[in-house]
Amino acid sequence: MSGHSKWANIKRKKGKTDAEKGKIFTKLGREIAIAVKQGGPDPNTNSKLSDVIAKAKAANMPNDTILRSIKRASGDSDAENYEEIVYEGYGPGGVAVIVETATDNRNRTAGDLRHYFDKFGGNLGQTGCVSFLFNKKGVILIEKTDGVDEDSLMMESLEAGAEDFDAEDEYFEILTDPAEFTAVREALEKRGYEIASAEIQMVPVTTTKLEDPKQIELMDKLIENLEDLDDVQNVWHNWEQPEE
Repeated sequence: MSGHSKWANIKRKKGKTDAEKGKIFTKLGREIAIAVKQGGPDPNTNSKLSDVIAKAKAANMPNDTILRSIKRASGDSDAENYEEIVYEGYGPGGVAVIVETATDNRNRTAGDLRHYFDKFGGNLGQTGCVSFLFNKKGVILIEKTDGVDEDSLMMESLEAGAEDFDAEDEYFEILTDPAEFTAVREALEKRGYEIASAEIQMVPVTTTKLEDPKQIELMDKLIENLEDLDDVQNVWHNWEQPEE
């Protein structure tokens, strides 16, 4: 998913209803639980948890909700165990799709994904069938405001270890190697920058255009239905979406 389409998604999420926000917070809670199980409840020593907390705060998840999620995952009782599974497939017109999930029932998740891929003109593929078409990158977005100087932000980002810096219409996009993502994000936060979004993304190497209106409609519905599944954390694709 390109920075452009990601930014559009962020703007849509800001206007979501309370019920939809609740679904986003549930997904973030699962990410927190997985991070705690893997590296412990202290974000100072668990960089993955630190990254998820930053992502949750950017999504306006309340601090007490974040703390409750960490506490719940830290205890042995009543803590659900989720595993991260990545699925790959094709949408209409051969669009490459990667679906990242966090599930406590892989059979249910695989069945749900296969159902929607089949329903909307795609097919679920084997592991590795499309991942070579993407690069894993840390992507940090900072909104353009009067208080943000482009030259200073670019210099500070690159000094902190960023690979690339790009100025778009409404935001600055900073790309990092996944290994440098946490350090760059924390450096910018310490400098006082307000981060609109910060996460590890699958960035497409090449994009696919759809010209057929029916395929465009089906692709839209495929993404929407996949993202709506409780088990799905992220949907990445290489569809070059039409300008809104």
